[in-house]
Amino acid sequence: MFAKYIHFFKNILSKIGLNDNISNFIAEAISFVTLILVTILIYYAVVYIIRKTLNAFIEKTPSKRDDILLKNKVFKRLCLLIPAYLIRYFVATALPSYPVVTSTIILFTKIYEVFIYSQVLDAILTTLNDIYDTYEVSKSKPIKGFIQVLKIIIYIICFLLIVAILTNKQLSNILIGLGTLSAVLMLVFKDPILGFVGGLQLTINDMLRIGDWIVMEKSKADGEVLEIGLTTVKVQNWDMTITTIPTYTLISDSFTNWRGMANSGGRRIARSFVIDVDTIRFCTPEMLERYKKFQLVTKYIIEKEKEVEEYNKTNNIDDSNLVNGRRQTNIGIFRAYLTEYLANNPYINKDMTFMVRQLAPTEHGVPMQIYAFSSNKEWIKYENIQSDIFDHVFAVVPMFDLKIYQKPSSNTLENINNSENIEVIL
Repeated sequence: MFAKYIHFFKNILSKIGLNDNISNFIAEAISFVTLILVTILIYYAVVYIIRKTLNAFIEKTPSKRDDILLKNKVFKRLCLLIPAYLIRYFVATALPSYPVVTSTIILFTKIYEVFIYSQVLDAILTTLNDIYDTYEVSKSKPIKGFIQVLKIIIYIICFLLIVAILTNKQLSNILIGLGTLSAVLMLVFKDPILGFVGGLQLTINDMLRIGDWIVMEKSKADGEVLEIGLTTVKVQNWDMTITTIPTYTLISDSFTNWRGMANSGGRRIARSFVIDVDTIRFCTPEMLERYKKFQLVTKYIIEKEKEVEEYNKTNNIDDSNLVNGRRQTNIGIFRAYLTEYLANNPYINKDMTFMVRQLAPTEHGVPMQIYAFSSNKEWIKYENIQSDIFDHVFAVVPMFDLKIYQKPSSNTLENINNSENIEVIL
């Protein structure tokens, strides 16, 4: 192809007085530069045609998935093979007098081709992952970890092929030689191997999905899963920081996944407050009459009063002493009131467990716990629902002649001292 071209320039250079060696060198150099320029022009022409064709096709299709092919430059990377092929096939005719240079250029074009093939496969895998991510199933079954494993395998094969080209040996011989380096390879690729195993277990057992809220105290992670990769899992914490957790750590250590709460009918409220034991007492008739005015417990008090009266009468109880028989207590009525309050709260899920219970007494008093599930699981609304409930609790406690225990503050101690001083003066 380039023989006549070279001969033409050699004749011109010879006529201007250059010797054959210099004329031949310059003619073949011009021939080689021409080859390079032609390959570049062909490359840009093909890229331009493909881009125009793809853009026209993409504009006509409603789907956005074909845009991903353009974004990941799959076809553009394929076009990078054109210059390599042209140079490899025509360099010998462009430089016929320099076989060593020709063989060296062919060697490097082969290496370049292997590298471009790996880039094309990388782009194809990235495209497959991006297209898969457009489907809802990708949140529960992400494949990014597996894609990363395939990419690692591709680059390893690419590296081995380049070594085979440089050493002029069969790939099988190189693989046999790598067997002796297996221990080193295991050490180098320890994290990807562990990450792959961890990601496989997470996916198969459906332990983690993109969008899950997880808490892992060891890694100080408390937020939403953004990405599940081969070696790491990215979590965006609620303070907008990003925590990166090794994938295998999620298998070897424990973490809390709040997906069950998100999929259920409510979000749990389990908060307690402490009642001062000194304020707990049997109810007098006057107290019962006052409590009957609280509509939520009117029916309860009347029915309980009948039940207690029948029990004491049946068992001949001497009710002149409060210790004898059964009596209603202010804390018992208060507990019944809170239960009815939850039952009438429109923001509490009645299909799930809700109750008010006493916990084991402590040195501070008797803890009472509200255990229920809010029907709204959104964080801000959930917190507002919970706060509204306890705002009401704190306000209504004194109406049942009870007090919530709190540790004495400096103001409390100061008031006590002032009272004692006043008594001494008097």
